[in-house]
Amino acid sequence: MSEIKLDGNWKAGWAIELHTLKSIPIGSGYFDTTYTRTGEALNKLKYHNDHSQIPILAKISIDFLKTRLVTPYIDVMIPVPPSNYDRAIQPVFEVAKVISESLNIPVDFNYIKKIKQTTQLKDIVDLNAREDVLKDAFRVKDTRYKDRNILLFDDLYRSGSTLKEITNILYKCGRVQNVYVLTLTKTRVKR
Repeated sequence: MSEIKLDGNWKAGWAIELHTLKSIPIGSGYFDTTYTRTGEALNKLKYHNDHSQIPILAKISIDFLKTRLVTPYIDVMIPVPPSNYDRAIQPVFEVAKVISESLNIPVDFNYIKKIKQTTQLKDIVDLNAREDVLKDAFRVKDTRYKDRNILLFDDLYRSGSTLKEITNILYKCGRVQNVYVLTLTKTRVKR
């Protein structure tokens, strides 16, 4: 497993692993995809409702966070709001719960609210169009984390547009001191 540094408007950011190693079109919209260990576990959880992947993904995240010097200084973990509210469980929230309990980092599921319906970002190729769609899509509840260190947690990093918009809101409206970003996986392309 090799971490991927994520550049953005945050203090530091990482994806634990790539999502896939390769994906070859085999016709009729289907692909022969080879996932990384983390990518496969995430795929099973999100798209096949395999809840047994939650502790696996949490352990991968916990082991990774234990290697970060900043982890003891994190005041709260904030999961990115879900893009699909129709799921029976929210994968990012479920993994965050286990991380929180293990590392004794409080988690706040309600601090960031999505206040604007947006189209699925994975269907938008143009990065500027993604940013336009996300503009003013999120808000924070208040300034309870003013001057605090935040771990912003998500499952999949594509272009970083969502994380950048939320980070802007955390700094501007939440008045936080530092935002650190952790995602389970990163796509090989920015789509």
